[in-house]
Amino acid sequence: MIERANAVLVLEDGTTFNGKAVGKIGRAAGELAFNTGMTGYQEVFTDPSYLGQLIIMTSPHIGNYGTTPVESESDSIQCAGIIVKKFSEVASRDISEMSLQDFLIKDGKVGISDIDTRALVRYIRSKGAMNAIISSEENVSVEDLQEEVKNIPSMKGLELASRVSTKEAYVLPSTTGKSHYKVALVDFGSKASIARCLNERDCEVKVFPMSTSLEELLAYQPDGFMLSNGPGDPGVMTSSHQLVKEIINTDIPVFGICMGHQIIALSQGLETEKMHQGHRGLNHPVLNHRTGKGEITSQNHGFVVSRISAEDNDNIEITHSHLNDNTVAGIALKDKKVFSVQYHPESSAGPHDSWYLFDQFITNMDTHKQS
Repeated sequence: MIERANAVLVLEDGTTFNGKAVGKIGRAAGELAFNTGMTGYQEVFTDPSYLGQLIIMTSPHIGNYGTTPVESESDSIQCAGIIVKKFSEVASRDISEMSLQDFLIKDGKVGISDIDTRALVRYIRSKGAMNAIISSEENVSVEDLQEEVKNIPSMKGLELASRVSTKEAYVLPSTTGKSHYKVALVDFGSKASIARCLNERDCEVKVFPMSTSLEELLAYQPDGFMLSNGPGDPGVMTSSHQLVKEIINTDIPVFGICMGHQIIALSQGLETEKMHQGHRGLNHPVLNHRTGKGEITSQNHGFVVSRISAEDNDNIEITHSHLNDNTVAGIALKDKKVFSVQYHPESSAGPHDSWYLFDQFITNMDTHKQS
């Protein structure tokens, strides 16, 4: 057993948890967010949507199956830091290429273990999402950290997508040997699995920076637009609202996921809201109103489309609802081939109940090409 340094977690209201250091020795600050997934910690930590957040994993054992490149959703760990109950330095899986400890060290990420994560999550569920700071440094007082945590910016009003959007456009070819469709993916912080799901369906995908103009996007001659997930507050991304409004007005099919879903809504005059605490995990129940069927979904979001604003818009159909709290989980435009969902149909990690949405997007592109 490796003897690890002491670490402390300080919440913005002064609540303190003591534990042991994992990853790099240092400090990390951000908004607390908890993920209820029993597996998929590598996919979670490398998801760009978690930028600026300290991730609490509710599964009691983290790190036990190590890491492998095929399970990364981006080229590095994106979350600000990690908070876990039991941390394993041992990686006991044949395909593991690096322990989670070494992965954290490689990417310079700070974490804390050996705290009561159940108590912490219950506290957040009661009090709501809040900022916090982890420190494993020596000679740092709790009082100093309590002062420092007050200066961490609120996630509400924070634009983060531009920090993880690609700086240069690049092409990901179809993996089927066929390229029947060209999809322009507007990158707000996209998970790698989104493009992969399209590549597996005869799609060539060109990933564009979120600042790309409509003229540049149309020069690619896409059959459809994918609007990706991403971090931060979608309400402040006014230039993206305008771009997506222009994209929708081309009548080319559009599919939005998570942040993309929210920006579609905002482009149509709907509103978004910061949640008391977000939805993050692999087992969130959603009702498909068109089929009457339930889906178990993978989710990661702290903002949601206002139901009132969606119901007040005559051109919006609410296609999916979250069964735990009745929040909007999917919408479609009645006069366009445009739809979106608040959850992650690419499901990495997670159930595959919602893969049909990619097939629905393919059908919309087929219809558009034939018109």
